Amino acid sequence: MKLSIIHTNDIHSHFDNFAKATSLIRDYSDEHSLVLDGGDFADFKSIELQGTRGIAAVNMLESTGYDAITIGNNELFNGNDTLEHMAVQSTVPFISCNLLKANGDSFNGVCSSTILIKNELRILVTGASPDLQEFNDLMGFQILDYVEAIRVEIKKQHGNYDVCIVLNHVGTQADIELAEAIDEIDLILSAHDHVLYEEAKIVNNTILNSAGMYGEHIGIIEVEVSDEGIELLASSTISTAKAVEDIEIQTILQVSREEAIAHLSKPLYTVSKPLWHDVLEENPMTNLIADGLKDRFDCDLGLINSGIANGGLVDYVSNKKLIEICPSPLNPTYFEIQGKDLYAALESSLNSSVCMADGKGPGFRGKYVGRLHVSGAKIQHDHKQIKMITINDEPFDYERWYRVASSDYLLRGSGYPELANNRNFHYQPDEIKDVIREYAEKEAFVTDAFKKRWV
Repeated sequence: MKLSIIHTNDIHSHFDNFAKATSLIRDYSDEHSLVLDGGDFADFKSIELQGTRGIAAVNMLESTGYDAITIGNNELFNGNDTLEHMAVQSTVPFISCNLLKANGDSFNGVCSSTILIKNELRILVTGASPDLQEFNDLMGFQILDYVEAIRVEIKKQHGNYDVCIVLNHVGTQADIELAEAIDEIDLILSAHDHVLYEEAKIVNNTILNSAGMYGEHIGIIEVEVSDEGIELLASSTISTAKAVEDIEIQTILQVSREEAIAHLSKPLYTVSKPLWHDVLEENPMTNLIADGLKDRFDCDLGLINSGIANGGLVDYVSNKKLIEICPSPLNPTYFEIQGKDLYAALESSLNSSVCMADGKGPGFRGKYVGRLHVSGAKIQHDHKQIKMITINDEPFDYERWYRVASSDYLLRGSGYPELANNRNFHYQPDEIKDVIREYAEKEAFVTDAFKKRWV
């Protein structure tokens, strides 16, 4: 019996591409087809999602005809309440066999697996979410070992299925190891690391495929299911570049955008001065973030890159503006770093090519790395080299371990590799945009943001 599996992964709210993917999915689907997504479909940089608590994503999944989606890290980033709201409202099963709340309870609406019926075939679909390590506790959930959780789920469903599909969000290399570890899996659809397979792989008689990222491709697997097992007939990943955008998805996006804008545009408060922004020049918008971070953690130094923001604030603050100027789901972060590494990072920030480099990195939704901005420091320089630094009016010490308030982006050394040489880090559960929301309302912080630190 023939079975076709059409799949996507890591759309990351690139919904223009997804509208094209939907057209292809409708073209290639027939009575033998399943449509599956491997997670990170809903990236909450999207106003449509922020303003509808993710329901815009649910509506698009349902419209396209998906049979299941695995929960990726981005489905988790807007909080447990939002995930449950999406999963409960969705007719498309939200799957994760290794995700629990911090107290051990299951998430409402989330299932550990589902059994789909297609042409009298019973198809078990399960899958796992990625381990976010220290972020698990911070965000209020726990992640079980994915190999053991999948093994347990398959054992629990023994005798109830004909085909086993693992829709996984842990990465392609991890899935290769999974195929070697568990013989009962027939097909693994990979996600998380954005790898594009030109054609499916076979490992330990398990078929593996991955469809890249951002809705740029859809994957198609065609198999023959018989009493002897599953035979791979054909596989492909098809570009969406030349496809026409699906009208129904366009309509859902338009309606959701209008709803979101109405909800998110309400002014929260006015700002007394325009907080302008620039990637290369010291600016009050980024200084405000640095000052707010230092105040939150009560440490030696606030440190943030201007690329964290896409623009400034004028007249008033609204949730819509905050999402637009700071879409990255990055967390306020504390770490300790030795003076010599801090100095090297600060001096490299005088190099415009460093500031204008692609800011790519986990969680980053901006374009450029941007210049480092500080709070609690004075930096004298000649635009090429640093001449002198003082920290809280004390001479700079190359050997001292400084207590720094920053973001998890800089903690990892993204853009400024020297900053990765840190220790004793911890996070706050909200995001950098929440720092802006909190401190742009405080007149004293707005005034201080205009005081130069690089002189």
